[in-house]
Amino acid sequence: MEYRRLGTSGLQVPALSFGAGTFGGQGPLFGAWGTTGVEQARRLVDICIDAGVTMFDTADVYSGGASEEVLGAALKGRRDQVLVSTKAGLPMGDGPQDAGTSRSRLIGAVEDALRRLDTDHIDLFQLHAFDAGTPVEEVLSTLDDLVRAGKIRYLGISNFSGWQAMKSLAAADRLGRQRYVAHQVYYSLLGRDYEWELMPLGKDQGLGGIVWSPLGWGRLTGKIRRGRPLPAGSRLHDTADYGPPVEDEHLYRVVDALDEIAAETGRAVPQIALRWLLQRPTVSSVIIGARDEEQLRQNLGAVGWTLTPEQMTKLDAASARTAPYPYFPYQRQEGFARLNPPLV
Repeated sequence: MEYRRLGTSGLQVPALSFGAGTFGGQGPLFGAWGTTGVEQARRLVDICIDAGVTMFDTADVYSGGASEEVLGAALKGRRDQVLVSTKAGLPMGDGPQDAGTSRSRLIGAVEDALRRLDTDHIDLFQLHAFDAGTPVEEVLSTLDDLVRAGKIRYLGISNFSGWQAMKSLAAADRLGRQRYVAHQVYYSLLGRDYEWELMPLGKDQGLGGIVWSPLGWGRLTGKIRRGRPLPAGSRLHDTADYGPPVEDEHLYRVVDALDEIAAETGRAVPQIALRWLLQRPTVSSVIIGARDEEQLRQNLGAVGWTLTPEQMTKLDAASARTAPYPYFPYQRQEGFARLNPPLV
């Protein structure tokens, strides 16, 4: 396993981490992802630890807390060998205190997560979304108190826009509060919006990227091909509307390029898609998920080798999209590009 610094923090994290969204399996979305119980979860955790995957990511909203409970049970007796990452902020109910990142909500969310995970601390606690109704000063003060109390070790954010992240980081610097060191983001060959603003921000401000849905919401598993119907067992039948939209032609263009490189390397399509991400700037860890041992072992094959510059270029070209304003001039016009050379 490769290990990397999480942003500019001192925390070393594995290049691949495990997402426990399949644990618990309750509700229309998470039930379609997987219904992994404690015994199977223990087996998946065994495989991860043996392979050096020592960070496990979950969230309170995953199956209404059941994912945290299953993960906590699966880690029993070996908590000190791993890092636990969880998130809070999205609605957990219909009440006025059931969503957001107010002081009351955050304190309660952390206490609930500690109980469900059966642990005394969270290694990386991330805000699952920006709460426009709560002052960032209140959020930062509360998180700072939780870090000082030893309940949280490191702080991160997830799904923030550039201005939301920068406003929060500037306030932390101004007030002398704990800084965010990670940004959990959607990034894949099918969705490269992270590169326009959030990647340069992460580079400038020391935010390590933690990538969710690196296979484009299950579209880059190697089972979807041009001219073929969606496989019967694909979770896209039930969950496509929940995830990032992808045009069919764009998907097929990327899959064609992946197939070419698979033939050159002897690697599986998802391994190549994951490897591409691991060779991108600011990426600290890529979250892999699995409903069974076979999926997990295949995804673990994304480390221990590299794509050539020519193969990276081929994937870059196949997955390229025109940047949104105000970024497309920097992509197309020499004068803009000279002032702001791209990271990749």
